[in-house]
Amino acid sequence: MSTAIGFIGGGNMARCLVGGLIADGIQPGDIRVADPNQQQLDDIRLSFGTHASLSNREVAEKSDIVVLAVKPQNIQAVSAELAPTIARDRPLVISIAAGVRLAHLGKWLGTSTAIVRAMPNTPALVKSGATALVANRHVSTEQRNQAESIMRAVGMTLWLEDESLMDAVTALSGSGPAYFFFVMEALEQAGEQLGLPRETARLLTLQTAFGAAKMALETTTDSHLLRERVTSPGGTTERAVNVLKDNRLEQIFTEALTAARDRSVELANILGNE
Repeated sequence: MSTAIGFIGGGNMARCLVGGLIADGIQPGDIRVADPNQQQLDDIRLSFGTHASLSNREVAEKSDIVVLAVKPQNIQAVSAELAPTIARDRPLVISIAAGVRLAHLGKWLGTSTAIVRAMPNTPALVKSGATALVANRHVSTEQRNQAESIMRAVGMTLWLEDESLMDAVTALSGSGPAYFFFVMEALEQAGEQLGLPRETARLLTLQTAFGAAKMALETTTDSHLLRERVTSPGGTTERAVNVLKDNRLEQIFTEALTAARDRSVELANILGNE
């Protein structure tokens, strides 16, 4: 992809994307980063060899694709600053600000702006993320491919045609790492209570989680059948799974994701009205 890419914001996710793009073959000279923190810019310049600037407008003016990687509470002010440049140069804009809807971005940046909204999750920081993408009607097929290529630098991507589903994505994969960490934490604690040394319980939990995810990723078999295959009738796994079912684990997860989805809707409304 021979295109100039500008990042507005040089935080962890932006740094991860920059590193992933360079690993994918993008030239450091084709990437620019803007951030108000000079030390952060110096670190980015030294780490990746990219252009770095204190000026958002300067980076946007020299970019064919502008990635808004600022905190959601700052994106309206940043968009207002960049709106004249965006209207004049008409770059593709990709927002990775959680909870900020396409309609609000269009209102702030210009209603004819080509905008892709992306929802990556924190495993993107280790190049194992899951990112959902949704585009407004001004985004061309080529621009969709460009946005997908950028976000694929840190993991898998998928497209949504209905933006309202982004709140469900936030509940499932955006917040999802915390659920798995919670389960891992509980397994470690349970292992310790059964007499395992803390580090042994931790390592067994981590490797088991990794192995289970790897098995699921490397097969087309769904999770239900995978679980059944390791649940022998009358065995230890069946006894444990029955306890989880008796305590409504499946319903608990449904209620948890619904609560997260509803909060995502609330926060998006707040951000859009600020």
